[in-house]
Amino acid sequence: MREPAFWYRPRSPKSHVLRPLGALYGAIAARRMARQGVDAGIPVICVGNYHVGGAGKTPTVLALTKLLRELGETPVVLSRGYGGRLKGPVMVDRERHRAADVGDEPLMMVRDVPVAVAHDRLEGVPLAKSQGATVILMDDGFQNPRIMKDASLIVIDGARGLGNGKVFPAGPLRAPLKAQLARTDALLLIGDGHAANDVAAEIVRRGKPVLRARLKPDASSIAQLFGKQVFAFAGIGDPERFFRSLRASGIEVARTRPFPDHHMFSQPELAALAADAQREQLILVTTEKDLARLRGRDGVPDGVVPFAVQLEFDDSAALRRLISDHLYKARERRFGRR
Repeated sequence: MREPAFWYRPRSPKSHVLRPLGALYGAIAARRMARQGVDAGIPVICVGNYHVGGAGKTPTVLALTKLLRELGETPVVLSRGYGGRLKGPVMVDRERHRAADVGDEPLMMVRDVPVAVAHDRLEGVPLAKSQGATVILMDDGFQNPRIMKDASLIVIDGARGLGNGKVFPAGPLRAPLKAQLARTDALLLIGDGHAANDVAAEIVRRGKPVLRARLKPDASSIAQLFGKQVFAFAGIGDPERFFRSLRASGIEVARTRPFPDHHMFSQPELAALAADAQREQLILVTTEKDLARLRGRDGVPDGVVPFAVQLEFDDSAALRRLISDHLYKARERRFGRR
């Protein structure tokens, strides 16, 4: 879906009209979040956010994958497979599956880590464990109570924050903020903005850590596009962030076209992108997540360049201590001191 602009306006009449619906939705969501989840038997780390739309969860999952392996763990990602037709549980196979089968994010992540997809995440736990997982990394699912979480790391874009702070559909929040704060083990602010500073201050007041990180473009992606004019398109939660990242990297962005998050490009749309780029002699560039949705499709324009990014933490040692501590406590709860 494309996020309504009024979600990011503090005094929108539309938001005011929708507040009763938001209150009802929020009450149901908060009650649901309070339920006791099923113990997976191994540590479960959830990477989530408070609001609908993108904030940087997928790069965070990939960064945690690398860290967990450095700690001697075997992580397997568990995803709902948003946008995919397969209910699962199924292990994502890059050669066999397409985004229409398992979703774009799982198809992108499976290059680096095994990914189990299950619309009912609890059904995916045995499958993840059968792959030798010592830790399950949940991609999203913070508000879903089906599985007990040993640690919940919440990701917020520092420039966008939480919009008007109201619950869907009056605003972008998936549940009342108070209920979500109570279940947060750590907050990750991505980027240099200050829109989430109040939330960060509240997390600190509750005695929980706040980490900061930024999306760092891959050097080879910059080299491939530097000195050329590009036509950037993206169907992610915040396309404008992608366009800003290109410009901040010194790439000349001549044209942009945003699409809704998880957008499945039609043949006419792909043809129009190709025709516009050819007519104006521009290079088409998009995100890795968008390219995952285009993989295996007919009519994809030739020469679409993916712009790769990775998450870089300001204090990687603090992240390492945080994850190590939660893993220790998770195993101590289950098996006692050894």
